[in-house]
Amino acid sequence: MQNIIKIIAKQTFKSAITNKATLAFTVLLGLSLCLATYVGWQNFKQQNNQRVHYKEVVRAQWLAKPDKHPHRMAHYGYLAFREKHELSFFDFGIESFAGVSIFLEAHKQNTVNFSEAGFSNGMLRFGEISVAMVLQLLVPLLIFFLGYNSISAERETGTLKIILCQNVSWKQLLWGKTLGIISVCLSIFIPIVLLTILLWASLSNWEITADSAIRLLILILSYSIYFFIVSVIAVLVSAFQRSSKSALIILLSCWIFFLIIMPRLTQAIGVKLHPTPSKIEFADAVADDIHKQGDSHNPNDLHYASIKDSLLKVYKVNDVKKLPFNYGGYIMAEGEKITSKIYSNHQKTLNKTFDKQNGITTIAGFLNPYLAVKNISMALTGSDFKTYVDFQEQAENYRYGLAQKMNKLQIDKISNISPGEKGKPHSISRANWSQQPDFNYHFSKVNSVLGNELLPLISQLCWLVAAILLLQYSSNWIKTI
Repeated sequence: MQNIIKIIAKQTFKSAITNKATLAFTVLLGLSLCLATYVGWQNFKQQNNQRVHYKEVVRAQWLAKPDKHPHRMAHYGYLAFREKHELSFFDFGIESFAGVSIFLEAHKQNTVNFSEAGFSNGMLRFGEISVAMVLQLLVPLLIFFLGYNSISAERETGTLKIILCQNVSWKQLLWGKTLGIISVCLSIFIPIVLLTILLWASLSNWEITADSAIRLLILILSYSIYFFIVSVIAVLVSAFQRSSKSALIILLSCWIFFLIIMPRLTQAIGVKLHPTPSKIEFADAVADDIHKQGDSHNPNDLHYASIKDSLLKVYKVNDVKKLPFNYGGYIMAEGEKITSKIYSNHQKTLNKTFDKQNGITTIAGFLNPYLAVKNISMALTGSDFKTYVDFQEQAENYRYGLAQKMNKLQIDKISNISPGEKGKPHSISRANWSQQPDFNYHFSKVNSVLGNELLPLISQLCWLVAAILLLQYSSNWIKTI
C-alpha cells in the first residue's frame, strides 16, 4: 500500500514540475518568499537597532541629570522601548501598528506611541510583505492550483477507472495525490525554513536560547500542518467534482471567502458585539475616577487632609514639618498608589474588551484553518496583541516602581524645613539616579505563550484529525458520485 501511495505521489510531483505554468508559479512564489525573508530581516535590523540606540540615549540622559528634587525626576520620567523578538522578522503581526515606546511619568499612564504605521507612507495601507503572509495566503493558492484537477482531470479523461481497476484504492489515490502536492510545497518551504533558521541565529547574535528554538520548531510544525490541511481540502474537492472547472471555481471561492473576507468579517463582528470607548471617552472616565479620589497635590483636599490628621495624631505633633519624614513625599506615594490602581483597572477592563473582540476570531479558527495558523504564528513570533499588552503591563510596573522610588527618596532625604532655613537641601545627589535600573522588556516563556493560544492549537489539531479521517474514510461517499 505504501509503495502505491509513493508512486502516485511521485507522479503527481513530476506532473506538477513538468507543467510550465505550475513551475513558473512555484518559482515566482519561491522568489516572493526570498524577498519577504530579506525584507523582514532588514526590517528587524533597522527597527531594533533604532530602539536599542534610543534606549541607550534615554538611559544616558537619565544618569546625566544633575542634583535636583526627586519629585522633579519623577515628573521628568523615562522612555521605555519595546524590543522586537528575533523571530518577528518572520511574521510582522501587529508590530507596525502597536507602537514601540511609552513615556513613563508620575501619576499618569500614557499610551504606547510611535508606531511604524504612523511614520510610514501610504504604501503600508496596501499591506506588508512578510514570510508569514506569503505562506498563509499565497501558498494555499498554489496548492489549490495544483490540486483542483488532481482527480477530476483523471475522471474527465477516463483514466480514473483504469487507475481504480489496477488494485488502487480510493484511499491510496487520495493519500498519494495529497502527498504529491505537499512535496511541491516543501520544495519551496524547506529552503525558506533553512534560511529562516540562519537569519534567526544571526539576529540572536548566535546566542540561541531553548525558548526561541522551541518557538521556531512549533512554528514550522504548525505551517506544515496548515499546508497538509489545505492540500487535503484541494484533493477532496477535486475528487467530489465531476469537472476540473467546477473544482477550481469552488476552491477559488473558498480562498476568497476564508482568507480574505472571513478574517475581516470576524473582526467587524467582534467590534460590533464588544464595542470599546474612544480614546477621549477612556481618558475622561479615568479622570473622573481620579477626581473622585482627590488631588494629592492639593493640601486642602479632604481625602488627603484626613491622612494628614491621622499622621499628626499617630506621631503626636501639631505640624507636618515636625514629622520624622517628608510629608510631601508620603502624600505623593499615597496618591501614586491610588491613581495607579485606577489607571490599571481601567486599562484591564479595556484589554478584556479587546480580548473578547479577538476571541471571535479565535473561535472562528475552528471553521477556518487560516485563522488558527495566523494566531499561532503571531504568538510564537512575539508580534501578537497579548505580547503588546504584556509590554504595557511590564512598563506600568516599571513606571510605578520608578515613581515610588523617587517618592521614597523624597521621604527619606528631603527635609520638611522651608526653603532658606537650615536643614537638608531640597535637592539630592545625582548618584541616586543610578539606583533606578534600566527598563528591559522580557518576552513570555513559550509554555505561557502556548497556554494563551490553547484554542488556536486545539482548532488546528481538530482540523488535522478531520483531514486524516476524511482521507481515510471519504471513499465511501466518493463512490456514490
